[in-house]
Amino acid sequence: MDLGAYRPVLANRDTRSALLLGFLIRVPMWAGGVILTLHVVTSLGRSYGEAGLVTAASTVAVAVSGPWRGRLLDRIGLRRTVGPSLLVQVVCWSVAPWVGYLPLVAFAALAGLFVVPTFSILRQVIIGSVPAEQRRTALSLDSSATELSFMAGPAIGVWLATSWHTGWALLVCELASAAAGFVMWLVNPPLTSGRPEGAPEAGHDEQGEGARAEAIAAPAVPGRGVAPRAVRGFITVPVAAVLLAAACSTLVLSGTDVSIVAALRSFGSTGSIGWVLALWGAGSLVGGLVYGAWHRSLSVFWLLGGLAATTAPVALALGVPSFAVLVTVSGFLCAPTITATVEQLSRLVSERFRGEMMGWHGSAMTAGSAVGAPVAGFAIDHGGWSWGFVVVSALGVLIAGLGWLASRRGREVAEPGPAAAAEASAVAAPASPDGVAPTDSEHGVPAATIDH
Repeated sequence: MDLGAYRPVLANRDTRSALLLGFLIRVPMWAGGVILTLHVVTSLGRSYGEAGLVTAASTVAVAVSGPWRGRLLDRIGLRRTVGPSLLVQVVCWSVAPWVGYLPLVAFAALAGLFVVPTFSILRQVIIGSVPAEQRRTALSLDSSATELSFMAGPAIGVWLATSWHTGWALLVCELASAAAGFVMWLVNPPLTSGRPEGAPEAGHDEQGEGARAEAIAAPAVPGRGVAPRAVRGFITVPVAAVLLAAACSTLVLSGTDVSIVAALRSFGSTGSIGWVLALWGAGSLVGGLVYGAWHRSLSVFWLLGGLAATTAPVALALGVPSFAVLVTVSGFLCAPTITATVEQLSRLVSERFRGEMMGWHGSAMTAGSAVGAPVAGFAIDHGGWSWGFVVVSALGVLIAGLGWLASRRGREVAEPGPAAAAEASAVAAPASPDGVAPTDSEHGVPAATIDH
């Protein structure tokens, strides 16, 4: 582990700006989510279930909009994508705090459809601003900054909602988020590295963690492997496996969140929920920083399996002290797992599809989060709080194993061996007049993929 790896990343002005801007955007975003729930319950006098429906409407809309907004980033750039979104956000959240329940649901859904794709934008900026060998470190910093904003945002939201009328608190938070988005629009950071498409990325380690040439561009050699079919130009079996891992990671996390609340209520320590969740987030923060300083990347499927495996022992806790320790340990692989999904996708997918890829990644994580809570809740209702941890852990281990097998199978199909590669070059390269194949044939073969 080399903490000095963070020095060149933090010295990069574009990376520094993206990390700071991300923190400023995400704090009011997390705060706004808490305030929205409190607004429905207190100011509108509705139930928590009805508050959950408002959140669900917004969440579904954000999940649907992810690939669409990402595709726009790829096609028309940051400013033309973000500009209309900012106008919709300002209009929706200027009106939404002062309307009844059903109009609020509609405004929340509309705002979700036109949400500024901040996670996609900032991660693209970070990926494009650093060399390949610094990518994991930079993304780990982003995950750690996200953890810090998640720890600060809800606390600020609760304070605002209890100090002011929830309508004003909601208005202030959402407009602050829009203002931060406007700053991003003004700065207009570059979303790509500026390297020519297909240019090699320097700095790969001895394990072969290079950027991957698109498998669909490789010539097929009869009998030696077929290039995989790609949906939308980039979604191959390995890519789909990583997206599944991203969804499963948030399934485990959202299920753990619900199970923590249920466990502490069972222990008669409801007042401990806040600081136990903070410890969970602190474990993730430390894990993210350690992973960023680690000497090599790890497969997302190994990390997901580890995240799930360390979640199961929480079910063995006998009281609040042991529960807090086990929860903190279970959080250690949260940020590394999320970081690994982004890093591995950035190597599997061509830069020209990166915006849409990040949109699908965000949608996958949103979908996993939406599934995890009810799955854990069902297990808790039928078997007690400990079963919430056990069930999401078992699902995580299962998906990690299946994803690893699918990804490995996809690589075997996509990549011919050395002999096949040589044959492909011999078949594809036209002979020169003196009978020697030229060395600059445009019919290349895929570069080595990540194989941990």
